[in-house]
Order: sequence, then C-alpha cells, then structure tokens
Amino acid sequence: MSQVTLDSINHRWVIGITGASGTVYARRLVKLLSEHVAEATVDLVISEAGFRVLREEDGIKISANATSEKIAELFDIEAARLRIHHANDIGATIASGTYRTAGMVVIPCSMGTLGAIASGHSQHLVHRAAEVTLKERRRLILVPRETPLSPIHLENLLKLSRIGVAIVPAMPGFYHQPQTLTELVDMMVMKVLDQMGYHISPVPRWKESVAMGARLV
Repeated sequence: MSQVTLDSINHRWVIGITGASGTVYARRLVKLLSEHVAEATVDLVISEAGFRVLREEDGIKISANATSEKIAELFDIEAARLRIHHANDIGATIASGTYRTAGMVVIPCSMGTLGAIASGHSQHLVHRAAEVTLKERRRLILVPRETPLSPIHLENLLKLSRIGVAIVPAMPGFYHQPQTLTELVDMMVMKVLDQMGYHISPVPRWKESVAMGARLV
C-alpha cells in the first residue's frame, strides 16, 4: 500500500480552469505555488471552454488531448507535481471524497460554473470536484470574472458565500503601482494564495516596501 503523508495532503490542491476570461491567473497561481511551496502538488482539470480561452486569450495552442508532460511544460511546472484530469472523466480521483485534498480553487470561474456549483447540478468534472470539496467541508475558493453582474449571478455568489465558500473576484488592486502585466496579475493571485493559507508575496503588500518570500499563515 502506498504511503501518503499528512504534509502531502495538506498541500494537494485541485485547480479548475473554466471558460471565463482570466486563465492567466490560473497559470500564474500554479507557477507561484510550485515555486514557493515545496510540498505542493496540483490536480488540474480544465473544461472544454477553459481550453478554448487558453488558446484564444493566452495564445497557448493546447487541446484536451494534450499529454500531462505537455501541459506541465506550458504551465512551467515539474510534471511530477501536476496531475491532469479530463473534464469528462467522472471516475477521476478528484470526483471522490475519499481522495483527500486541502481544497479546490476554480480560477477563473465562469458564471455557468458558479451556477452549477450553487445548484448542485454537476455537468463535468470541474463541477463534480467542487461538489466533493463542499460535501467534505474542504476549502473552496472561486475566482469569478464577469461584469456587470446580473441578479442571478449575485444570488449565486451570496448563496455560496453563506455556506463558507471564499469568493475572490478577479479585481486586482493598483496600490502597489504595477509597472507590468505580471505585477497586476500577481496582485490578484496573491489574494487567492492568502485564502489558500499561504503567505506568498510576489508584489509588495499594503505598507510593505518590498515583495517577500513564502510562509504558511
């Protein structure tokens, strides 16, 4: 029987990418997590619409049939630390509560995915993995990217927030005076990492003059 340590579970995250604008946030999150948390591993699932956004918005020529090694290369992470799951694979490990993780981040989270999670109507593995995260009382973090928001969107956000889901809208700050797109993205990703329990500062925080390393909160 294989041995799984508590440390490895505490740093095992499911990351879902769906078809909203902002897939660059997901790629940067995976990169910073791998750089600053030695024990971290990622179970990655990308919806069909998520793959389309990666191609059309980020210029990444990738399909759902890409190998784990190819996706790891594109995400600039060691292949051994990245597990790829097909969105149609409802028998994947992350579809079961017995597969233990620290939690899940859906980044970016489309309004369709938000609605599916809020209603418990799973249509593919991203939805199912989020449903599992909720039922197992694990940390679920959603990064919605939509504007303006309709009353339906707002109701779904409030419903999930009330049951403990962390809602982190893709609204980067500007008080660190970003000079590059990466610095702007990093501000947003830093907020997500905070919710995951990691104090990683790729850009200066408020009243801090320099970026800092990483530590667990």
